[in-house]
Amino acid sequence: MTTFRRRVAEWRLPSLRQATLWIPQWFSRTAIFNSPRETTMAFPHLQQPSFLLASLKADSLNKPFAQQCHDLVKVIEDFPAKELHTIFPWLVESIFGSLDGVLVGWNLRCLQGRVSPVEYSIVMEFLDPGGPMMKLVYKLQAEEYKFDFPVSYLPGPVKASIQERVLPDSPLYHNKVQFPPTGGLGLHLALNPFEYYMFFFALSLITQKPLPGALHIRTSDCAYFTLVDRYLSWFLPTEGSVLPPLSSPGGPSPSPAPRTPAMPFASYGLHHTSLLKRHISHQTSVNADPASHEIWRSETLLQVFVEMWLHHYSLEMYQKMQSPHAKLEVLHYRLSVSNALHSPAQPSLQALHAYQESFTPTEEHVLVVRLLLKHLHAFANSLKPEQVSPSAHSHATSPLEEFKRAALPRFVQQKLYLFLQHCFGHWPLDASFRAVLEMWLSYLQPWRYAPEKQAQSSDSQSRCVSERWVPFVQENLLMYTKLFVAFLGRALRTDLVSPKNALMVFRVAKVFAQPNLAEMIQKGEQLFLEPELVIPHRQHRLFMPTFTGSFLSSWPTVTDTSFKVKSHVYSLEGQDCKYTPMFGPEVRTLVLRLAQLITQAKQTAKSMSDQCGENAASRPFLSWLGFSSMDSNGSYPANDLDEMGLDSIRKTDEYLEKALEYLCQMFRVGSWGLELGSLCQSLHFAPPALNPLHYRRTPKQVVSLAAQ
Repeated sequence: MTTFRRRVAEWRLPSLRQATLWIPQWFSRTAIFNSPRETTMAFPHLQQPSFLLASLKADSLNKPFAQQCHDLVKVIEDFPAKELHTIFPWLVESIFGSLDGVLVGWNLRCLQGRVSPVEYSIVMEFLDPGGPMMKLVYKLQAEEYKFDFPVSYLPGPVKASIQERVLPDSPLYHNKVQFPPTGGLGLHLALNPFEYYMFFFALSLITQKPLPGALHIRTSDCAYFTLVDRYLSWFLPTEGSVLPPLSSPGGPSPSPAPRTPAMPFASYGLHHTSLLKRHISHQTSVNADPASHEIWRSETLLQVFVEMWLHHYSLEMYQKMQSPHAKLEVLHYRLSVSNALHSPAQPSLQALHAYQESFTPTEEHVLVVRLLLKHLHAFANSLKPEQVSPSAHSHATSPLEEFKRAALPRFVQQKLYLFLQHCFGHWPLDASFRAVLEMWLSYLQPWRYAPEKQAQSSDSQSRCVSERWVPFVQENLLMYTKLFVAFLGRALRTDLVSPKNALMVFRVAKVFAQPNLAEMIQKGEQLFLEPELVIPHRQHRLFMPTFTGSFLSSWPTVTDTSFKVKSHVYSLEGQDCKYTPMFGPEVRTLVLRLAQLITQAKQTAKSMSDQCGENAASRPFLSWLGFSSMDSNGSYPANDLDEMGLDSIRKTDEYLEKALEYLCQMFRVGSWGLELGSLCQSLHFAPPALNPLHYRRTPKQVVSLAAQ
């Protein structure tokens, strides 16, 4: 018997008050348990004392962090799963913190390599996808242990749905919801070890509040951000057609398939789930295809990340999504059903009452989601050329290659669209919106993460968007058009004299002005706005139900491009949506109004530049010593321009100048006299008298003339 085993066997079970968590040095010690009740609530899964658990808890008080991790590695290697399963919930919570945010765990979101290099290295090695913690997960996975996860800590829409006894649409929850016994504390999910670990890991991004002083920490430097990147690279590999093999302390071992696979590979094309609400009591087990065992970890990881990070939206959107009518109308359209077979039903008051909480993502949350989207583009673009088209699908294709085709449209698109809508509508009108903006623009440009990108010229302005991306643009039309209109609404309400706000307008204009992109979007709008035609042969096809799953086997049969675009729009907005064309007169008026504001902001920036120059030339002696003079003459109010000086003013002018050029290029502001009249009319003032010279002015000169 090893020394460690002997010490565990001889150890006397300490009291609950003594069994506290050791808190690493890089975060506050306020997370220590203060009472037996707190300890009991933190570990509700432990039904009987465990000498191993008691020993580890006691050691957490007295040993340095490095020694604790070393002991944990030995425990994972030496002890059987029967004993390890008792410490697993405690260990997961001690790492990622409690679900209520009271216990901070190892505080991965503040741990940085340049600040705490030793602790950072130990943590990254321990939590690496091929490290000791994941070996523990697989060891328990092979024995089919289950762990309870409370429904009350799930995202609002999911929690409200389950509390209404309605099974959520995501297969992640199928056959997992457990009813509490009489007198129980509430509903919970029965998760396998891998799911349990990933639920805690993903939710810690939301439940753990940043500590004081964490505002100055770069998200990309933190252990949590790095771990997300490592998990994505490991479980969603861009090279090869299989995942890295599972490993155990004794060497490679067969892939332990979960008892209830999260989303069997066969269900992509063979199992059709109903679009109607399904009661929790009707949960059905899914028949696993052997091929699904190769990618169950990939599917689970992606579903958990999407559900925990993107499944958040407003109460109004929740009401719309939960209405059976909203789901049925999509199916009716796709099957060309003229008579309504089901009457619209309103969501119950219980569900609406349950989902009254607001949700505001943090910048860190958005940056992590952007990392996910960028990797998913690289993951999908790593398909072999002969497998990119759905028509190339064959039984010889590996499950991972099939998953690459399904990942974005099947798991991400709808929830990302709702998440972005929520952010565009609720984010403050300040420079922090840049994080949301870049996340959106990253999704809109999958070509930036394609393998052939490296072979292209470094001059981004000379590159056209390849025709290869026409299907992506058309099948994500609302991501481009409706969110562009939403951005215009925000831009018209912001101070464009601020260099940070000017930069955001410039970024959006630059992306949308990429050669050939505007034409693709316009073509997609034309396809959507085509008159409805009921074609008999469409009536018996099976198409992808957005609310419950996408079926790869049906993709090759959808050859009508117009029909696919309409299905995309109606699945996200409903068949009765009022679509505003991006290149229609209403949006064009908004663009012209924005052009007017850009011109006014340029003039204001120029005036401020002149004033700064005058002030610099006549700076008083006290100002030279570091004292600022009072603004008593009614000049421009202080903002980030004043703080950053002439360089920022010049940057603002450059951003706005280029943004105006890109907008005019996108919307083909070419009939100068007509455009000027339209602009003046939209701004509610009479156009100046035009002479023939006006028709030879550039777009920027036209806007400048309107500002006079």
